[in-house]
Amino acid sequence: MLPNYSGGSLVNLVASIVQARGGEPRHPVLAALPAAELSEAENIVLVIIDGLGDRYLARCGAGGELARRRRASITSVFPSTTASAITTSYTGRTPLEHGLTGWFTYFGAAGCVASPPSIFQSIPVRSIVVTAKQIVESDYNLRHCAGAERRAYETLQEFVVQVESAVKSGPERKFIYAYWPHYDVISHRHGAESREAAEQFEKFDRAFGSLISRLSGTQSRIVATADHGFIDVAPEESLELPAELAAMLRFPLCGERRVAYCYVHSPAQFMDRARQWLGDRADVRPSRELLREGWFGPGTPHPRIDERVGDVALVMRGRYAVKDWTPGEPRHLHIGNHGGTSEDEMMIPLIVETT
Repeated sequence: MLPNYSGGSLVNLVASIVQARGGEPRHPVLAALPAAELSEAENIVLVIIDGLGDRYLARCGAGGELARRRRASITSVFPSTTASAITTSYTGRTPLEHGLTGWFTYFGAAGCVASPPSIFQSIPVRSIVVTAKQIVESDYNLRHCAGAERRAYETLQEFVVQVESAVKSGPERKFIYAYWPHYDVISHRHGAESREAAEQFEKFDRAFGSLISRLSGTQSRIVATADHGFIDVAPEESLELPAELAAMLRFPLCGERRVAYCYVHSPAQFMDRARQWLGDRADVRPSRELLREGWFGPGTPHPRIDERVGDVALVMRGRYAVKDWTPGEPRHLHIGNHGGTSEDEMMIPLIVETT
């Protein structure tokens, strides 16, 4: 499945929040959460739980704090991965517009094109970002959180305390953006269906209930969602690019293991041989077709978007993933993967609560 950019995706949720806090959204607002429903709240709190797919929530979270407040299912962006989706949540722009098309992105002229403005610079209210200590001062966050105060935490308890503190830090209308990355980390390492991932989810679910209680009476609207979901890939489903195809690349594979961008010397020849090798395990497409068909979203294209999706895209089917290996690279494979177009990866929950 592809993102519903017309009113049912993460970019539309951001548009609702921007409009509700007095800014001008770049895209239609979310049909399931109109801006008018948010605008009366003194505080809008957006909680992003990295990696929490809507289908996982339905399977494993029934009766819990998050599931009881679930309103709808919305889509991520394409590709369904943190680099693309979190950048959308910080900027209100689609991947076509902001140009971050995967975890591994080819930059032919690094530094020549500035990053897009953050949503915090476009809304006339006080904004606060609560994020993990190890990334709060990263170059990425310094750029994409411009216009917002930044508060760091190390533990789940500190996460709750910092969000509560941000909400209660003044009487003015505010927007608080809170990011929890640890469920994603555990799901990559152990698998989204693992006991370890379930334990991490259960801990956050309880903490979310605690946060709701602690924000009682603050006239806040809490909106929780994710950037993408997960699938688990078995070792035999993780394919290594054959030497014959690797020799046809101009650069190593970019993008994601579920959607790989190939920079090749002869696109037609590469596609023919890739289709012979992959069969029904992947769609082998000219990357420009995905752009033309709107996979990366509507809007004004980033000036280097063509360069950042390569010549050919390998869109993996089922639970297959693809990888090449650069010299000296540790041969480590994630169990949990995302970036593709399955419902498990693409569908994310919309959770809403008023305090």
